[in-house]
Amino acid sequence: QVQLVESGGGLVQAGGSLRLSCTASGSIGSINAMGWYRQAPGKQRELVAGMTRSGTTTYVVSLKGRFTISRNNAWDTVYLQMNSLQPEDTAVYYCAAGTSWVVTAPNYWGQGTQVTVSS
Repeated sequence: QVQLVESGGGLVQAGGSLRLSCTASGSIGSINAMGWYRQAPGKQRELVAGMTRSGTTTYVVSLKGRFTISRNNAWDTVYLQMNSLQPEDTAVYYCAAGTSWVVTAPNYWGQGTQVTVSS
């Protein structure tokens, strides 16, 4: 019912910035939480940031201040502004969405966009 498409990934030098976008289509009205996960090679997929329809946000504490999640008023696009990128941020970043209000329980996933940070 919901399709997610990410964009904005790429190669950036350490200290640089990228903005990821995720556009949702389909039954948007059923989505109550959206967010961003990332997965580095050989590691588990982990939550980066998420937000609810009401605007409540959550971040991995180590990233707070560098990464900012936001959305548009139509609740069909979420963004992840990433500043001061570090090589450890290199991963495939996935947009996620769910009908639950719990941001850690997504049931829809995008295909992912590669973010590579060079030293």
